[in-house]
Amino acid sequence: MNLLARVRRPGRLVAETSALLIAVVVAFPLYWMVLSAFKPASEIESAEPRPWTTAPSLDAFRRVFGQQDFGRYFVNSLVVAGSVVLVSAFIAFLAATAVTRFRFRFRTTLLIMFLVAQMVPVEALTIPLFFQMRDFGLLNTLGSLILPHIAFSLPFAIWMLRGFVKAVPEALEEAAYIDGASRARFLWQILFPLVLPGLVATSVFSFISAWNDFLYAKSFIISDTSQSTLPMALLVFYKPDDPDWGGVMAASTVMTIPVLVFFVLVQRRLVSGLGGAVKD
Repeated sequence: MNLLARVRRPGRLVAETSALLIAVVVAFPLYWMVLSAFKPASEIESAEPRPWTTAPSLDAFRRVFGQQDFGRYFVNSLVVAGSVVLVSAFIAFLAATAVTRFRFRFRTTLLIMFLVAQMVPVEALTIPLFFQMRDFGLLNTLGSLILPHIAFSLPFAIWMLRGFVKAVPEALEEAAYIDGASRARFLWQILFPLVLPGLVATSVFSFISAWNDFLYAKSFIISDTSQSTLPMALLVFYKPDDPDWGGVMAASTVMTIPVLVFFVLVQRRLVSGLGGAVKD
């Protein structure tokens, strides 16, 4: 037993060291962003950047929160991201249940189309979507941001939730019907809680995608700045001749906080949900 433990220990040490190094590499840009947000302008513009600061300052954050429309941008981002998460989760749950539990023509073709839709770059669809939003009268509204993100979130969400729905034994569904449960009751009171971990995972993807969107916010919100979102607030501090890097980093830090909070909350729910897997 001791010999086996000694043999396994080096492999485990290598794995833990590799994981730590990867975590450091991934976290370093985030650390540098937060550090730059607290650095005074003289240190940010210094020719010899240092990975620390001896004179932390809140001036950049004061400039960010001093912007008149920053609060409105924050609320708009919450509305867009929240709407995308709720609507895409609701539709994806119903669609995943349909393609998993029911047999109909072109079902396999439909699933393949979901995968193909993920391969199309969003940049290639910006111009067609612009004309479509114009024809719908949605330009300069939050609806022009919500609808495209729902459309792009659904293929991934449906394909992922399909696995969770399929993992629920059909015997459980038959037992519910024998006990007198209707299809709607089984769907929302039995199946929905069991696939909640999948919904949480897809919600993370949908939230981050909608929250960090800059391309569509820049393309579809043309003249009405009151409908802009937080990524557009970065343009206030970026000027080609004299960019305010401290303001850009401070605004980026403020933007990152809700994403981190949302991810931590749903990650806990995801872990607890996976711990209660269904057993046939």
